[in-house]
Amino acid sequence: MAERVLVVDDEMQITRVLRAALSAQGYDVRTANEPEEALRLVEDWMPDLIITDLMMPGMTGVELARVVRAKSDIPILVLSVRDQERTKIEALDAGADDYVTKPFSTQELLARVRAHLRRAPERNTDVAIEVGDFVVDTAAHSVTVSGRPIHLTPKEFDLLLHFARNAGKVITHRALLTAVWGAQSAQQPEYLRVFVGQLRKKLQGETAKEYIQTEPWVGYRFLPEGAPE
Repeated sequence: MAERVLVVDDEMQITRVLRAALSAQGYDVRTANEPEEALRLVEDWMPDLIITDLMMPGMTGVELARVVRAKSDIPILVLSVRDQERTKIEALDAGADDYVTKPFSTQELLARVRAHLRRAPERNTDVAIEVGDFVVDTAAHSVTVSGRPIHLTPKEFDLLLHFARNAGKVITHRALLTAVWGAQSAQQPEYLRVFVGQLRKKLQGETAKEYIQTEPWVGYRFLPEGAPE
């Protein structure tokens, strides 16, 4: 079956262009011109990926991402104009996985779509990783820290998985961005600021352990047994 992509944008010209481009690549595409319609399609049609604009009348793309993420791990890619930096960060905080800045290259957008759809089945090819306080089960898409289950979004899971596979090593910003979001994202460090911050909070929980250390100007180091704060 063709993978399903839902495009949400109040500009009909954009939905027509994206529908044509994605359909030409073999995707099953549906469009919605308002978030409320998109939520109905998420319930009834179950897309494999959502592409949504940020600024729409009524419910914004940020609010849409938050509602979808509360009930589903569907990858969410947001479209934004160049001067919406704060809103892009809010979208990532709300559960979006990626963004593309308008005006965008269709080929770049298609590359990001392929990357997000490709990574989900790849997780199932690995056995569980047990390292330090962590069990990262790629087949079940589950994580426990000292026996405590942790709920992660798809991108948070991908980030932790890369950390777990490289425990104790310093991983550069560029290497993390390329591994988790693809080479086209290597110059967008705001991804890491948001997602590492979210991941730290979830992993630490009520403990005093620090699992992700910042290496200033270089990157991050994952310490699976934790370090006291």
